[in-house]
Amino acid sequence: MKKEDIIRVLSKKIKLVRTEAGYSQDLMAEILGISKKTLVQIEKSRILASWSVIVTLCALFTESAIIQATLGEDPIDILQVVAHQYYETPKEKTLGGKIWWKEIKQLGKFKLQQNIVSNHFRILDNQNNRWISSFDELEMKNKLIELNKYYDEE
Repeated sequence: MKKEDIIRVLSKKIKLVRTEAGYSQDLMAEILGISKKTLVQIEKSRILASWSVIVTLCALFTESAIIQATLGEDPIDILQVVAHQYYETPKEKTLGGKIWWKEIKQLGKFKLQQNIVSNHFRILDNQNNRWISSFDELEMKNKLIELNKYYDEE
């Protein structure tokens, strides 16, 4: 999934997110930091939202069923991976991937999972703490081996 894909898909869903939240166009525009005129243009598919509007939408509506159905349980994680092309944050607690993730490989106390919506990868430890996220499967398999070697030696 690329930045442009996320912008395109979520631009089409802003009205649904607004309706789900029960907000007027005026309030939604204020929350997103755009004019009502711009919001109307986005909702009518005349223009696409900017990346910063999409990031704001995902950050402020992380619990939206519409956004989660589009990007998975943690939309911010996906945005970080897309923005940075690689994202490493050791010791962030997750739910362990019960809904949006499939396990690819387990090595020692670490497991590699792939998101079934966005197809990005992450490595969790045996306490379900996220260590690394990326779209690069080979890189993630190598990181899994590195982490296992490093923490197996301790």
